[in-house]
Amino acid sequence: MAEQAKQLGMIGLGRMGANLVRRCAAAGIECVAYDRNADAIAELVDEGVAVGATSVEDMVAKMDGPRAIWVMVPAAVAGMVVYDVADHLSEGDIVIDGGNSHYPADIERAHELAKRGIRYVDVGTSGGVWGLDRGYCMMIGGADDAVAYLDPVFRALAPGVDAAERTPGRAGDPAQAEFGYLHCGPAGSGHFVKMVHNGIEYAIMQAYAEGFALMERADVGSEERAADTNTAPIGDPAHFQYDLDLPAIAEVWRRGSVIGSWLLDLTAQSLVEDPNLDGFGGYVSDSGEGRWTVLAAVEAGAPVPTIADALFSRFASRGNADYGNKMLSAMRNAFGGHLEKKVD
Repeated sequence: MAEQAKQLGMIGLGRMGANLVRRCAAAGIECVAYDRNADAIAELVDEGVAVGATSVEDMVAKMDGPRAIWVMVPAAVAGMVVYDVADHLSEGDIVIDGGNSHYPADIERAHELAKRGIRYVDVGTSGGVWGLDRGYCMMIGGADDAVAYLDPVFRALAPGVDAAERTPGRAGDPAQAEFGYLHCGPAGSGHFVKMVHNGIEYAIMQAYAEGFALMERADVGSEERAADTNTAPIGDPAHFQYDLDLPAIAEVWRRGSVIGSWLLDLTAQSLVEDPNLDGFGGYVSDSGEGRWTVLAAVEAGAPVPTIADALFSRFASRGNADYGNKMLSAMRNAFGGHLEKKVD
């Protein structure tokens, strides 16, 4: 059998990076950890799950070749860190970007590092703060030899075959994907698949949000409504007299419903903790994955209207629609003399 990784370097010990180390260590993989925050390193060292490093150079010195160093930092700085790491590596070593980098950057990095004989692997990693216990779903891009060398790492991090019931029709030994990780193709393919994964996530979250928002308005028929040109009639108010228990609806949908999912599980938990969601202002951020999905779809000529709408809704949640809405109000006033209705 070809040589496989028994050791892993981890740069970036945030919410996911530190737990990746813990999960690898639990599977017997020796980890060397580095972060700009010395306390983050000390925490893992104190737990006995990692050897601490004081710098990238120190990390490399503490590892055996061929070295495999996983970079788990924000996409905005991932390229800088990848190239910095590569400057300290030798031919045959591997750099892994496990964050959410844009896949064209992976193609470029792989090409540049190959000139030095350094292998590059991109890993789209899904699992978030729950991954330590549940495992991480991984979408992997890179050359066959590098990915095969890292297989023990991926196997340690993945949820495993028992994380889901076997798909009817599958037989024989479990395929790689059934363990919860997949070598998708050459450089960039892992982050491409993860990009689309996150775009789908946007759309699913938006669908849940819109559905629950409609149910929250199911008692609108009991509201007193003005009779003027600024207020659309509701039709028959008797059709909207429901005071629905949204936490209970989320709970019942978790059991046997075709729209059941882990995201719905988390939604139900949030509604139990804060039924009116008073702890949230409705400002919804986006990390870039949804934007990249829509851009890729435009270039490929693939229609993704639901994902695009979900992305634009996030923009609107941050006040980016305010000027356009003011413009609409101004035009309505200009052509029809409709004064803007003031809301307390």
